[in-house]
Amino acid sequence: MIENEPTNPRWFESFHIYCAHNVSNIIFTVKDDNPVGAILIGRAYLPVQEVINKNEVDRWLEILDEDYNPIQGRSRIHVTLKYVSVSRDSHWSQGIKSPKFGGIPYTFFRQREGCEVTLYPDAHIVDDNITSYLVSEGYYEPRRCWEDVFDAISNAKHLIYITGWSVYTKIVLIRDPRRPKPGGNVTLGELLKRKADEGVNVLMLVWDDRTSVEVLKKDGLMATHDQETGDYFRGTKVHCVLCPREPDDKNSYVQGIQVATMFTHHQKTIVVDSDAPSENRRVVAFVGGIDLCDGRYDSREHSLFRTLKDIHHDDFHQPNFPGAVITRGGPREPWHDIHCRLDGPIAWDVLYNFEQRWTKQVGTKYLFTLPELDTFLTRPAPAPYKDQDGWNVQLFRSIDGGAVSGFPEKPEEASMAGLVTGKDNVIDRSIQDAYINAIRRAKNFIYIENQYFIGSSYDWKSSSEFKIEDIGALNLIPKELSLKIVSKIIAKERFAVYIVIPMWPEGIPESGSVQAILDWQIRTMEMMYKDVASEIRAKGIEADPRDYLTFFCLGNRELVKPGEYEPPEKPEPDSDYGRAQESRRFMIYVHAKMMIEHLNYIDDSFRHPESLECIRKVNAKADENWNLYSSPTLSQDLHSHLLRYPVAISDRGDVTALPEFNFFPDTKAHVLGTRSVHLPPILTT
Repeated sequence: MIENEPTNPRWFESFHIYCAHNVSNIIFTVKDDNPVGAILIGRAYLPVQEVINKNEVDRWLEILDEDYNPIQGRSRIHVTLKYVSVSRDSHWSQGIKSPKFGGIPYTFFRQREGCEVTLYPDAHIVDDNITSYLVSEGYYEPRRCWEDVFDAISNAKHLIYITGWSVYTKIVLIRDPRRPKPGGNVTLGELLKRKADEGVNVLMLVWDDRTSVEVLKKDGLMATHDQETGDYFRGTKVHCVLCPREPDDKNSYVQGIQVATMFTHHQKTIVVDSDAPSENRRVVAFVGGIDLCDGRYDSREHSLFRTLKDIHHDDFHQPNFPGAVITRGGPREPWHDIHCRLDGPIAWDVLYNFEQRWTKQVGTKYLFTLPELDTFLTRPAPAPYKDQDGWNVQLFRSIDGGAVSGFPEKPEEASMAGLVTGKDNVIDRSIQDAYINAIRRAKNFIYIENQYFIGSSYDWKSSSEFKIEDIGALNLIPKELSLKIVSKIIAKERFAVYIVIPMWPEGIPESGSVQAILDWQIRTMEMMYKDVASEIRAKGIEADPRDYLTFFCLGNRELVKPGEYEPPEKPEPDSDYGRAQESRRFMIYVHAKMMIEHLNYIDDSFRHPESLECIRKVNAKADENWNLYSSPTLSQDLHSHLLRYPVAISDRGDVTALPEFNFFPDTKAHVLGTRSVHLPPILTT
């Protein structure tokens, strides 16, 4: 309800809602706000069939109590709705039909033309294994992410703005002994302090893990080093602000506690000024999934043991085993992720994102004003329309008014700005919207890498263990994917979805939180496979559900090599750590949120990922790799990293563990996860 309007409230709110639901009614819930939690007044129901059959519905609905009786006073709510089927979208299953494609609609940041983009697979590439990729206009040779980050920070003359989930001052960006750089042996902290001493405006927003206090543990539950980073820069010219997830002012007390202690700031951005053809300089930005912290430096080899003597000796990251330290040896946890460098108009959007967040957290103190920026920066002009190197780029976020300034408060103004309103908060949900638009436009195939894969809980199989409505994993992505496959089966067109996720979420695999996440993940998979299998049966097709939808994870396994690091200590006996060390294997952690090479070979069928030949070849190779990875003996290195996710899919879409693999190798952790009775769903979904 609206404050000071108790009898005839007018919300004037409009929504653009993506739907992928099987429902009979659209339900409008009316609640009275309360400092502790909202109180239900009643609900109004609009039959879905009425919306589908009419071009537009514009009418009053009676508000009912929980027994479906009119509430006292026979109150009503006025609504206007219009349903647009995806089949009426001219982009449905057409990909991007024209270079003039305008980007994702109804978003805060519009698509920018004439940008330059550099893509990075992992933080580094070793010279011996750099590969040139054939693209439409010739060959593309990947660059090295952390080398470019080092150069960008080193060459900045006016500003360095950084946001991070974690920023660790002790990491070294330049590590490859065959590719030294002048001054490259400094730590990140030393580099940033040096630039600030040179007069560069260095501003940092680092997530403040509220659990990282003395009464708990200085590292915090997430071990982000936030307190250590804040202490390091205190008293220097670097302005480092530890930034908690502050609840929006209008959240309830309970919601505020949840936001502040359970959610994080997850952006990883760097904005610097750089050389330009003119006398003035230009803005360059880095965005993606790779934090400037420990455990992130890796290459496509994803070595477990062979870099512990040098490159990873002082950066040993293994949070999945209690007591894992470099003196006890590997395996380290390899890290797969992607990042990019942005130049041109889009870089100014990344700059504005930082300014919005800094202003919300600190105010305008230390920020350059726009007139000040204009004294040393050149505003970018889009590249010529026919420039083959020019990219169209759009920035997406998942953030709310509690974390940024400048969002309009009036619902109608927020809607015009590409934002959504809900529960007295203004939200930028453009990441989900971009996923949905890409899925709906996809013509032949979809490839996704993601750190987690949980969602569409509203359509999970019902369970006596919990109420579906209590699970908040409501994002549409899994359901959009399965419905996309179903639509292609109905249309008798080939379509394939490839999904790469970690073997398990980072953490001790037997722990309650990891097991709960795995449980939700399996329920998500099964919901999708049930949709696909049902349509296969309905059409009488002889096919395996994995011919359309297939899940993978990444792993590595290495023989002992002469000259390797020999740890002076050993892991505890009969531990996951000890067993993984003995078997010389471990997962490669997938942190990427990519949607578009882990096989290490090329086949002509890969040119058509949607083809039955391609998906079956990929599945066969992944199955072979899983067998090598999980074998009790080791006769050779694992030459490629793509593994079958260790579950079996029945012809009815049921998801079970592979025979003899109820537990992940070397662990006592259930592959299918276990339901947690102690952790609230909000913490694990």
